[in-house]
Amino acid sequence: MKVDVLLGLQWGDEGKGKVVDVLTPRYDVVARFQGGPNAGHTLEFEGKKYVLRSIPSGIFQHGQINIIGGGVVLDPVLFREEAEALEKSGVEIKKILKISKKAHLIMPTHRLLDAANEQMKGASKIGTTGKGIGPTYTDKVSRNGLRVGDIFHNFETKYQAAKERHVKMLTMMGAAADCESLEAKWLDAVDYLKGYELIDSENYINHLLDAGKSVLCEGAQGTMLDVDYGSYPFVTSSNTICAGACSGLGVAPNKIGEVFGIFKAYCTRVGSGPFPTELFDETGKKIRDLGHEYGAVTGRERRCGWVDLVALRYAIMLNGVTQLIMMKSDVLDSFAEIKACVAYKVDGKETRDFPYSIEEGIEPVYVTLPGWQTDMTAIKSEEEFPQAFNDYVAFLEKELNVPITILSVGPDREQTIVRKR
Repeated sequence: MKVDVLLGLQWGDEGKGKVVDVLTPRYDVVARFQGGPNAGHTLEFEGKKYVLRSIPSGIFQHGQINIIGGGVVLDPVLFREEAEALEKSGVEIKKILKISKKAHLIMPTHRLLDAANEQMKGASKIGTTGKGIGPTYTDKVSRNGLRVGDIFHNFETKYQAAKERHVKMLTMMGAAADCESLEAKWLDAVDYLKGYELIDSENYINHLLDAGKSVLCEGAQGTMLDVDYGSYPFVTSSNTICAGACSGLGVAPNKIGEVFGIFKAYCTRVGSGPFPTELFDETGKKIRDLGHEYGAVTGRERRCGWVDLVALRYAIMLNGVTQLIMMKSDVLDSFAEIKACVAYKVDGKETRDFPYSIEEGIEPVYVTLPGWQTDMTAIKSEEEFPQAFNDYVAFLEKELNVPITILSVGPDREQTIVRKR
């Protein structure tokens, strides 16, 4: 059996949570493979809205097993808050959620280091969520990390050593190093983790595959935020691409099956960093307002622009995408014209390839298409799509050379159209 991978193709916020929730009934297991509580996966159904940060988005469907993989960084306090909120809404989370022993723990001092690092960058700050993600991954690759499995292996000694190291770093940076007010709550939340099944997730998942079970791997953030292949240095601290599913879950490359790539009918970005198709006019504001484009975790305004097919082709190539899923089609319902960036002009020369740097000197080359000017939110099947929308989808498929198999026409799980193939 192979694993299927679902991930974002833009700068995050593509709507991965909703799609995982919709697809989960097809699978036995949903496994999150990277990122941390800087992610905000939003799900809406039965008149309620949920935002998941660390817990996989398959948690609401039919009792499937959900796994937090070894590539994830976990804040015990935020995890506990999230888990207890789900329990109150009726989810028997301790029965269906398992946590990898190899996931790294976000400490209170990691959050202090995150804030201090951003402060030192000044005008060059990346615009992190301040959740301690970067410093935790830094400790991981420098071999100083504290892992979930350490809870049962000389934890006190390991924690104190890591804390003392962080305090020295903060002192050298001239930053406040007082974490005492946060520590008691954090240690209590670490103890709370002991109530879950902590597993060797790489063995667990591969045994499931050998037994013929189906697994959906859920990514966080988006391809253009990948630490190696995104718009560096304005990226996250993990591998958000398909290869990250292999390293984050311990799954061999030859075990990858379908790769679902999710993108919006337009494009957004949160925080600092280049954004070639960003709109600074009333059109950009209109997209933001209609799409409710505010960060699920931070509440920050998202920068909005037209869809960037140069970046999408690049993301499709990196991930080996086999099926595309387009979100928020309904946000563009009222536009008379819609633009799509099909190429860049770099130093006066046109290219369809994503370049080394997009920080300056990039001019988007647009194609203008007629809008459908139809309320899509009540549509139940693709037979009801207006012709202009069908033409837009056909144009994208031709440009991207991958079929669009699922279309979202609203935030609710029911507002999802699976196309006939």
